[in-house]
Amino acid sequence: MTYRVEIAPGAAREIRKLPREAAADVAKALGKLAEEPRPAGAKRIEGVPGCYRVRSGIYRIVYTIEDDVLKVSIVTVGHRKEVYQRLREKFRRRGQQGTRDP
Repeated sequence: MTYRVEIAPGAAREIRKLPREAAADVAKALGKLAEEPRPAGAKRIEGVPGCYRVRSGIYRIVYTIEDDVLKVSIVTVGHRKEVYQRLREKFRRRGQQGTRDP
């Protein structure tokens, strides 16, 4: 059972900004998420409902899973030092607009 991986426009921009080697590693990780959306090492993100993260070197891939439609949505990709802060800011802004998904 393969999941469809959808990359948000902002996450696609973030991937394009990565160094070439890191972007290739992230692309491999995205392919693996299509096969197994909850691999060993995937963790839920505290304070952001429904979001998971996987590591790809010093970068983190943050995503949501919709099991009923077999879809993995990539929310953001970034350096481990800044990705969580950016995610929480996105979540806060969307919460103020009345939606819950990051």
